[in-house]
Amino acid sequence: MKNKEHTRQVRDTVVKKFKAGFGYKNISQALNIPRSTVQAIILKWKEYQTTSNLPRPGHPSKLSAHTRRRLIRDAAKRPMITLDELQRSTAEVGDSVHRTTISRILHKSGLYGRVARRKPFRKDIHKKCCLKFATSHLGDTPNMWKKVLWSDETKIELFGNNAKRYVWRKSNTAHHAEHTIPTVKHGDGSIMVWACFSSAGTGKMVQIDGKMDGAKYRTILEENLMESAKDLRLGRRFVFQQDNDPKHKAKSTMEWFKNKHIQVLEWPSQSPDLNPIENLWKELKTAVHKFSPANLNELELFCKEEWEKISRCAKLIDLPQATYSCNRSKRWRYKVLT
Repeated sequence: MKNKEHTRQVRDTVVKKFKAGFGYKNISQALNIPRSTVQAIILKWKEYQTTSNLPRPGHPSKLSAHTRRRLIRDAAKRPMITLDELQRSTAEVGDSVHRTTISRILHKSGLYGRVARRKPFRKDIHKKCCLKFATSHLGDTPNMWKKVLWSDETKIELFGNNAKRYVWRKSNTAHHAEHTIPTVKHGDGSIMVWACFSSAGTGKMVQIDGKMDGAKYRTILEENLMESAKDLRLGRRFVFQQDNDPKHKAKSTMEWFKNKHIQVLEWPSQSPDLNPIENLWKELKTAVHKFSPANLNELELFCKEEWEKISRCAKLIDLPQATYSCNRSKRWRYKVLT
């Protein structure tokens, strides 16, 4: 068992007697401490000129420097590798350590476990289309983007919002009613809506009854598209934006646009996150669920009322320049240059 270390006063006395000319044996007998301890105190004082405790390095690492570099290299090359897999790989080379040891080594190198983001799958052809789209619109003026009428469909659940919420609570109160978000299976019903907007404001919003197909989509456009453009004062030379859903790109639908002399914005595939209407969908769903609609009729009513109240459309579209950029991992992001 390790002995209790001597006080700072005892160590200072050892050094003081040594300076006075006493030998190790005399100091040991005078202070009733082992001669080896006296020698250790004096050697430390000669080297560091102090009798205080020095910073201790702790227990030596169980992993060699080579194994630590290997762990960091494996985690960097294979980001989805698990701690169990890393633990097994180190055991194969004869270094058996706990998962927390591996985690601590990765943390020191700047690698932390995080939930992977979900992004649309893009092939090389999709990336080339994004690049083509970006380069073709680099010279567009702000007035061009003000002429765009953006559109999309979304599903709105009747019961609850899926957004993450934080609450202030004490320990062991996580399941109290005021600290939880009620949920039901299957969402207790939902509605699908189509809507459009421009920098001038929000256009029409329509509930989609049943399954959407090409014919139903053309009916929605026939009854709401031109009226929305007129209400927003976009003029006849506006540009209509839609994604590449098959019912949107159907031959009969594209013929309808041609007959109506409506210019459709060429949209790159696998780019749903580029549409600024996604920001309005989030704002709409948050506002609607604050009213806690009791049925689908109330849900539709609140959706239309809150859609008309949205006023930040110009902030999303009124830009000096809108462009797209690609980072080193070739993931495309919508970039606003103000």
